[in-house]
Amino acid sequence: MNKVLIYSGIYILGVIISALAQILLKKSADVERESKLKEYLNFKTIFAYSIFFGATLCSVFAYKYVPLSMGPILGTTEYIFVAVLSYFLLKEKISKKKLLGLITIIVGVLIFSL
Repeated sequence: MNKVLIYSGIYILGVIISALAQILLKKSADVERESKLKEYLNFKTIFAYSIFFGATLCSVFAYKYVPLSMGPILGTTEYIFVAVLSYFLLKEKISKKKLLGLITIIVGVLIFSL
């Protein structure tokens, strides 16, 4: 199998992990805390930022074979994952504007891939 394809998959895995961390941060932000310090020093927030660190490691590792010009294109798929995960996990609606934006991202990624 092509190394670029494998490492692109690792990059996408990092993007998915990052999207999950964003959902976890959103859930953590919904909880009212007694102080500003407790907003940042709680399990969900610390865990989410740890996940972001793991996602960054995936990206750095993937750039070993993924061309630099391809990284930002793969990174834009995060918007898609966040929207889909928000729909299923947070029960957020996907408006017509969001859907149009997501379709634009998908078309852009497909055009770049071809």
